[in-house]
Amino acid sequence: MTAREAVARAHREEWARVVAALTRRFGDLDIAEEAAAEAFATAVERWPADGVPPNPGAWLTTTAQRKAIDRLRRESRREAKQQEAAMRQDAPPEPVGAVEDERLRLVFVCGHPALAADARVALTLRMVGGLTVAEIARAFLVQESTMARRITRAKTKIKAARIPYRVPDAADLPGRVSGVLAVLYLVFNEGYLATGPDADPVRQDLTAEAIRLARLLRALLPQDGEVAGLLALMLLTEARRTARVSPDGGLVALDEQDRTTWDAQLIAEGHRLVRERLDSGEAPGRYQLLAAVNAVHTSARDFRDTDWSQVVALYDQLVRLDRSPVVALNRAIALAELDGPAVALASVDRLAEPLDGYHALHAARAELLRRLDRTAESRAAYDRAIELAGNAAETAALTRRRDQLR
Repeated sequence: MTAREAVARAHREEWARVVAALTRRFGDLDIAEEAAAEAFATAVERWPADGVPPNPGAWLTTTAQRKAIDRLRRESRREAKQQEAAMRQDAPPEPVGAVEDERLRLVFVCGHPALAADARVALTLRMVGGLTVAEIARAFLVQESTMARRITRAKTKIKAARIPYRVPDAADLPGRVSGVLAVLYLVFNEGYLATGPDADPVRQDLTAEAIRLARLLRALLPQDGEVAGLLALMLLTEARRTARVSPDGGLVALDEQDRTTWDAQLIAEGHRLVRERLDSGEAPGRYQLLAAVNAVHTSARDFRDTDWSQVVALYDQLVRLDRSPVVALNRAIALAELDGPAVALASVDRLAEPLDGYHALHAARAELLRRLDRTAESRAAYDRAIELAGNAAETAALTRRRDQLR
């Protein structure tokens, strides 16, 4: 592994831990992120010449702490914070409260209810997940500049309102859990299909970390149906990971996957969680419904055996809870297997305006048009999907489908 590869790996694995350590010490998310960024920049400069340190995480944390203290010393207006940080240096660690895991604790801290919901999620993805602004923007289907302003406003509000870095106690958890679930879901999605053009199609470090945190969250809130639903959704999705990427690095569609390679243990655990929620008698939430959809897919021996009527019925319930056009698009894709491509295409075309910049809309249109033998229109839709796709593996898969057109 080269030094630059070591820095990239450390960024994926250590970013959140470094930010959490600095935030706990200095009580300032902005200082924590900037000092962490400077530490990684220093690593890029020094590791190729000096070699990768034996403990990269400890090196980065120590370097980032020094960067933060240097910055505080330079800024006389933050003299009080400098003194506070110096006092904390030898002080015993603060109690961890209800959440012992450092990264999950920081997720809850960033999910302060004083911030708007979308700002909480975006800020946490940046500070905790280590995602770039571009990756977060693609997850929210907005421009990168828009997302950068949103994150900046969130950090500015934290300062202006003097929102403290406070370890959440048990009473805080239910009020913040929906934001935490949204963050974990987006982190998992970024790992399941990385949006960066040069990224691996699947980032297992992100999917594994999202699942780990979801398990911890379930242990904290065992009666929360949406926590169980999100964990089940992740497990059932992760079970198909190895079948999603071909030997040449391209993505493999669900109807082409070798189901014998799916992870039976993860599927069994996910199904058990879904059944547990169904047996509870409570009305299912968004993540429970998505998990149930995946349970139907992973119950089928092959694509043709899928119970599409059940899938569409689950999406009908989900549409009543979530008016997102992305949910409507997924429902339309399932509808194609139940009522045919013409009916589905009419539904997809109604989403053209809100989802024009979303590559999956054009990929779905291309496939439906192909099935209707409207080859020229299908090719044009594939071209648009390829233009918008972020990941090289996804681009390759779309190109292959387009080139198979007669």
